[in-house]
Amino acid sequence: MNGWVVLLWSFVAALVLIIAGIFGSLVVMGRISLFPEAGPTSAPTPVETGIVDPSISVMILNGTPDEGLDTRMRDTLINNGWAADDVFAGDSSSQDFAATTVFFVDEADELAAIGLANLLGGAAVQQSDYYSGQTEDGEKQFTVVIGLDRSTSAPETPTGEPAS
Repeated sequence: MNGWVVLLWSFVAALVLIIAGIFGSLVVMGRISLFPEAGPTSAPTPVETGIVDPSISVMILNGTPDEGLDTRMRDTLINNGWAADDVFAGDSSSQDFAATTVFFVDEADELAAIGLANLLGGAAVQQSDYYSGQTEDGEKQFTVVIGLDRSTSAPETPTGEPAS
């Protein structure tokens, strides 16, 4: 009986030494970290809310087949602080513009364009010099093209190209 107890303890001791050796070698090789370092946490990216700047004139083009969307949007801007002389409304040359978009020319005006887009109930904001020739020298102007996303009688296939 004494021999079996010694043999059992020998197996237990060998097993403990093997496990300790494997664990020790994993720690030395860097596979296991006893005290892990805190990893970098990613902070959520802030969403730009923009600023509302009624000193910049706005040209509104109705890029849909619906009549009166441009004048309703013009009234919305006038009711929110824009001077009536600074907001121009009209129909665009196309009636199949895909999404309502606020176009701006200068990068410095991006926050004001975002503010205008939010004021209009959400619209895409895009930098483009397509409408830059529509103003006098040095005068800032946003161009809002009303898209089929605001239309009640939208055609089947919108093109999404800039309207004039």
